Amino acid sequence: MHALFDMSSPWWHFVLRAIVIYVLVMVLMRLSGKRSVGQFTPFDLVLLILIGNAVQNGLNGGDNSISGAVILAGTLIGLNYFVALMTARHKRFRKVVEGVPVVLARNGELFHDVLRRELVSEADFHEVLRMNDIDALADVRIAWLETNGHISVVSYKSANKV
Repeated sequence: MHALFDMSSPWWHFVLRAIVIYVLVMVLMRLSGKRSVGQFTPFDLVLLILIGNAVQNGLNGGDNSISGAVILAGTLIGLNYFVALMTARHKRFRKVVEGVPVVLARNGELFHDVLRRELVSEADFHEVLRMNDIDALADVRIAWLETNGHISVVSYKSANKV
């Protein structure tokens, strides 16, 4: 029974591994672009992936102890809380972690170079227009790719209703 809790490395190795992997995955998620993230915020997805891995294998380098998994899961939850707290309180930190919305179209003009850079197909963009009951690109006042990967559209019709 005691062997379940015996760790093959000092506790701080687990904390260090969790921090390094969290930051690495977070950077990779940001580099992958907004559209690949979809509805998840980057830290939600990172937390989900890493906690699953921490519980299954202990993110461990060979250690399968319960103690190691608990230390890793606790560290990951703490990191996620810290990132959420910092993004809620500091605009600059939020901008680095989450990015900023990007304008895809304005005044009926679609920015093809921005679509390519953000990995949004024209077909996806037009699907969003149809879902918002917008008949033509000329009806688009402004369209943004939000930091969560969704596209928000304001049409001239909806702007006039306000």
